[in-house]
Amino acid sequence: MEHREVTLDDKYDLVEGKAYLTGIQALVRLPFDQKRLDLKAGLDTAGFISGYRGSPLGGYDQQLRAAQKWLDAHDIKFWEGLNEDLGATAVWGSQQLGLFPGARRDGLFGIWYGKAPGVDRTGDVFKHANAAGTSPSGGVVAVLGDDHMCKSSTLPSQSDYAMADAEIPVLNPASIQDVLDYGLHGFAMSRFSGAWAGLTALADTMDSGAVIDVSLSRAKFVIPDFAFPDDGVHIRRSDAPLDKEYRLRTYKLPAAQAWVRANQLDRVILPSARPRIGIIVTGQAARDVFEALAAIGLSPEQASELGVSIYKVAMPWPLEPEGVRAFCSGLERVLVIEHKRPLIEQQLRAALYTLADRPLIEGKTDASGQPLLSQTGSITVPSMARALVGVLPDGWDRTRAEAYFDRVGRAGEGARANASPTVRTPHFCSGCPHNTSTNVPEGSRALAGIGCHYMANFMPDRKTDMTSQMGGEGIAWVGQHFATDENHMFVNLGDGTYSHSGSLAIRAAVTSGANITYKILYNDAVAMTGGQHVESGQTPQQIAQQVEGEGVETIVIVTEDVTRYANVKNLPWRVKVHDRAELDDVQRQLRDTPGVSV
Repeated sequence: MEHREVTLDDKYDLVEGKAYLTGIQALVRLPFDQKRLDLKAGLDTAGFISGYRGSPLGGYDQQLRAAQKWLDAHDIKFWEGLNEDLGATAVWGSQQLGLFPGARRDGLFGIWYGKAPGVDRTGDVFKHANAAGTSPSGGVVAVLGDDHMCKSSTLPSQSDYAMADAEIPVLNPASIQDVLDYGLHGFAMSRFSGAWAGLTALADTMDSGAVIDVSLSRAKFVIPDFAFPDDGVHIRRSDAPLDKEYRLRTYKLPAAQAWVRANQLDRVILPSARPRIGIIVTGQAARDVFEALAAIGLSPEQASELGVSIYKVAMPWPLEPEGVRAFCSGLERVLVIEHKRPLIEQQLRAALYTLADRPLIEGKTDASGQPLLSQTGSITVPSMARALVGVLPDGWDRTRAEAYFDRVGRAGEGARANASPTVRTPHFCSGCPHNTSTNVPEGSRALAGIGCHYMANFMPDRKTDMTSQMGGEGIAWVGQHFATDENHMFVNLGDGTYSHSGSLAIRAAVTSGANITYKILYNDAVAMTGGQHVESGQTPQQIAQQVEGEGVETIVIVTEDVTRYANVKNLPWRVKVHDRAELDDVQRQLRDTPGVSV
């Protein structure tokens, strides 16, 4: 057998066979494969990528920049959006190519990316862009970074509900192979239906690696037989809002469901000759369910012999109804396993409601209405295993399951018994300027913001608590300053957030009459998500010019090296420069200064 030399470039270069990729690298490869497919189809297209970083997509922009030669070779333009909604607006614009004279390409396919809070703030753009539609040779995939366990967020997240609200079909990959396959289907479905396509991204997938099949020959799409209106469903000029709404709900969403049905994206992954119990899974749960079966002593073959059949849903919204009806036909009961809120379960109940012989449906609750699978945090394999034991028919040896639950219980007891009475508090890196900058004078307190300095919440000596959404820093004080005896508030604001959206908070605060000191914590890096430079690249003197233009009259720079500003020519005349050792005195002066200071 002839062995081919394996190289690190295989992950992007190889077009037949298998290669090792991480989840992030699969997303990087996605537009390259789309361009390759378009060339094979005789289309002269290009790609456009924009969005804003955030876990689990914190390193996506870095990996894209590291792949610049492939971006150039495949005509992919990458622009780091200043924030999520502006990035999404730019992707929306990519679909407008061809509506006006001068287009040099048949179309632009677009990728938007962002963390769940960015999904939320981009809702208005999503709704408008999706209603407007995609171009026939373009298409859009929106990559949605979810953090179920809130490991690097201020709230746990589930973006598929936001997609449902924006009426954007959303695909939920279970593996790195799915990331690439669903991504390509996302583009094809978006072109076919005229709607955007969402693609869920979890840390368990993005941060892992696997050998997957990268063969372009895998991308074989079945075009559904679907009755579109005479004028089509794609983006156009002078499109009335009510026409967009009608087209979206009457044609575009059903067309997406038809795509899933024709291409068998929703499919049975464990068949049974005599199915009695159906298990419906999506995304991460499609992997975990087999681990849960193994934990209670059942191989896939043994589960199948018991009458268990498993159905994997690729697109949790809108659920394709014909496939699930066929799967559930003749079953006694169905267990829906999905993380967070019950998106599939609710649609399944509606899809089966009119059937005369419908199965019992369980998921977030059991048959008696008692809680079964958690809607909070993440569904663990042990909790999934317990739910499976509750629905499985008799006829199997439960000894191993009992031993497993006993072992899990004892492990939990041991962990609690040996738990340390103290918990290591997250803290700043050695040498980080935030370690000094987040201190406040005696008698003062501060409001937290988004960024590394959020950790000041965990440090009682910093007298810092509460937080806001990104770009809302300090505005909570505006809503209470007139009704309290407190006279002043410090607000922490990172330079990355200032560039993203925080400058608007300062503008709003100036109009409010509240006494606020914004501490813009400048370190020229987005430290929590990769250490990238801030997109705008603003210097402290440029920020000083901006806030002066917003109406801030008292502006101070505190630095470890005052000589750095000795010959700066573009610093506003009113700005004073102090050594970091004077921080406490400077803050006391600003505390007594009426209005907004920076």
